[in-house]
Amino acid sequence: MPESIFLKKMDAWAPRDVTAHLIGWNLYTIKGCQQLRKGELPFYFNDPGDDFCKVNAILVREYDSKDKKKLIDQLNASAEKLKKFLFEVDPADWETDFGVKYMGYTITIKNSVEALISDFITHRQQIEKWAG
Repeated sequence: MPESIFLKKMDAWAPRDVTAHLIGWNLYTIKGCQQLRKGELPFYFNDPGDDFCKVNAILVREYDSKDKKKLIDQLNASAEKLKKFLFEVDPADWETDFGVKYMGYTITIKNSVEALISDFITHRQQIEKWAG
């Protein structure tokens, strides 16, 4: 993807912003799953904004590079950290109900990871459309 497209806002975000968002959510998923195991609601559910907009805005600011290679390297590094964490999760904990509920739904490690996977798929399709 040319840098001009990578940095261009399309809808509310540029592909650069989406990349920053995904870097952060890889790491947030680790922290959130650690909180789940303690019976705590993951911190990101305390975002009073629509569709985690406040959490996402923090990530776009935190991973603020405009350098595509640097962001892709950070994305790969965060994915490796998440992968390492998930391989260390006791299989018995994967679908365990640790007593954490959000809006009436039981939050598990499995459905937390599934939500992240869904987000990656959605954003990949979005970026492909933008690059189109």
